[in-house]
Amino acid sequence: MTSTNINGYSMHYIDRGKGTAILFIHPPVLTSLNFIYQIQGLSPYFRTIAFDIRGHGKSQPSKQAVTYPLIVEDIKQLIDQLGIEKIFLCGYSTGGSVVLEFLLTHPDRAWGGIVIGGMSEVKGKRLRNKISLGVVLSKIGAVGTIAFSIAWNQAKNISLFRKLFNDAKQGDAKNTEQYYRYSLKYNCSSQLQEIHLPVLLVYGEKDKHFHPYAKMLHQRLPKSELVFIKKVDHRIPTKAPGPLNERIKQFVSHFSN
Repeated sequence: MTSTNINGYSMHYIDRGKGTAILFIHPPVLTSLNFIYQIQGLSPYFRTIAFDIRGHGKSQPSKQAVTYPLIVEDIKQLIDQLGIEKIFLCGYSTGGSVVLEFLLTHPDRAWGGIVIGGMSEVKGKRLRNKISLGVVLSKIGAVGTIAFSIAWNQAKNISLFRKLFNDAKQGDAKNTEQYYRYSLKYNCSSQLQEIHLPVLLVYGEKDKHFHPYAKMLHQRLPKSELVFIKKVDHRIPTKAPGPLNERIKQFVSHFSN
């Protein structure tokens, strides 16, 4: 992992492999390490990049409020520094919303997007309550509590749990709260028809609460493919890395030629 100055703060990121570039975007509290299996599995075929959002993991806390537009501009600055003209963006959960925002803002800098268990707006009561709890816990400085819960749920084994937890608990409470809070109010559903780049939508077969988001995105995005991964819920990157990596590989290979 290395670091660079991006728009006034120190960003930590991973950059492995060569060829067509894929950049991974994590949700609040989690870090680039949540894509460890994607970096390992896809870097022999593509250039794989993952970074810690401002105030998350090893990246420096941000004086500016963490919002999707700010994250998008940080991504653009990073790929500028890395000399990448166009990239595939892959976002998990609320990171999927950041993918959509990037495709709307800088379509000329992307080949396409991959949304894993993502949404264009937070509508369901269950998800709103979950994100709202993240806001409350972050506000009182309990990032470690969130980090423990999320890392435990995401990890396949104790070794990965320790890595995810140790990274996630370093998050800045204020920046975490801002990321959660912005997720609650973000809504690009009315703009989805403006995204004409290919988008791969990946959801867990058992993740029933997210299926309405999957169907809405598939209906409104002009060039989308919807895939359900069998026998898994929302935690696809760490719980079903094999099937996910294979789908990403097929999608990126097809649309980068």
